[in-house]
Parts: sequence; C-alpha cells; structure tokens
Amino acid sequence: MEDMTLRAVRILKEADLVLAEDTRTTGILLKHYDIRNHLSSHHKFNEHGTSAAVVRRLLAGETVALVSDAGTPGISDPGFYLVREAVRAGVDVQCLPGPTAFVPALVASGLPCDRFAFEGFLPMKKGRQSRLNALASEERTMVFYESPYRLRKTLEQFAAVFGPERAACVCREISKLHEESVRGTLAELQAHFAESEPRGEIVVIVAGRDEKENKTKIE
Repeated sequence: MEDMTLRAVRILKEADLVLAEDTRTTGILLKHYDIRNHLSSHHKFNEHGTSAAVVRRLLAGETVALVSDAGTPGISDPGFYLVREAVRAGVDVQCLPGPTAFVPALVASGLPCDRFAFEGFLPMKKGRQSRLNALASEERTMVFYESPYRLRKTLEQFAAVFGPERAACVCREISKLHEESVRGTLAELQAHFAESEPRGEIVVIVAGRDEKENKTKIE
C-alpha cells in the first residue's frame, strides 16, 4: 500500500472508470484510499473483446485508469492491447510511475544494470530450449519472471545453458512482507532452493556472458 504515489491516488479518484486485472484485488486498494469509482474487469481473457468499447469511451472524453494486480500494466500483465488500440485511435496515453518487479530486482541483484535484456516469462514448452540457446551468448544481464513451481527446473536449465558458475540472483515477493534476494552462482542457487521451497512472485537475474568467454569460444 505504501508504494502508491500521490499522483496515482488522485488519478484513480478522478477517473470515470477504473479497469482492473482482478476487481477483488484492486477493490482492496481502492477501499484503502477511499476511492469509490466504478470498477470493471480487464484481463488477458477479455481484453480483446472489451478494448473497443473502452476506446470509444476515451474518445468521448472520459478518463479511464488501468490497474494490474502487481507491477505495471503491459509488463507481463494485461494492458498492451488496450494501449495499442488507444494510441491508434489518437488517445493521449500516460503511464504513471510505479512499482515494476524487474527494476528493483535488477538493481538489488548487484549485477551490471547499465545494459540488460528483459525476457519476462520464457515459453512454457515449445520454443523454450531454443530461446535459452539463443541467449547463451548474451553479454547483457538477463531478467526473467518465473513461477515458484517452475523455479527449480528453470535454475537447472539455466545452469546447463549458461554454466553452473554463472552469477545470478533470485528475488521474490518484491515490496511485500517476505521480500528476499538470494545471490550466488546458478549452482549455489540450485542448492539453496533444493532445501528451501520457492514461494511468491519471482524474478531471476542472470549475469551476461563474459567477453572473455566469447573470445575463448571463437579462438
């Protein structure tokens, strides 16, 4: 609750309509700040069907606010499709500064963050291995989102592709009560989470391939 900005509270109070990924989750937020505006569902299962009507309301002069459950809309969350359609229609779209999981995770990891590659969630099955293989020579720090149920398997795959000694960091529950950052090599992270059950929303930061590694491989 404390991560809300004064501007975000004001906009939500002024909006004619608040779109929420989950009205139950956003309802708690709005109630906390005594915001009583009309709330409507907007998620990945209905956004293609509802966006046209939302754009019509925007073109009619209404203000619509979009809220996701955790993080910034459009970043591995619903929002991209609506924003794209609104921009195409000539609507003025503004993104309010706010929490996005990968930014604090990247900074807290201790790994280089001047240049990075945001990968979000990797493909579940088809294309997953080929995507990992394509990243094997990536020199920028890599950022991934992952489910706690798949983390152990993902760390195993990362170690196989990037090497067990590659530096990495697993951040979980960012901005929440049980926030934690576990740093080490991929082998060390594997060992840690083999004993500690992964929980919560997770961001995995993996160091990029060292230039010396690339030179050695070429030679």
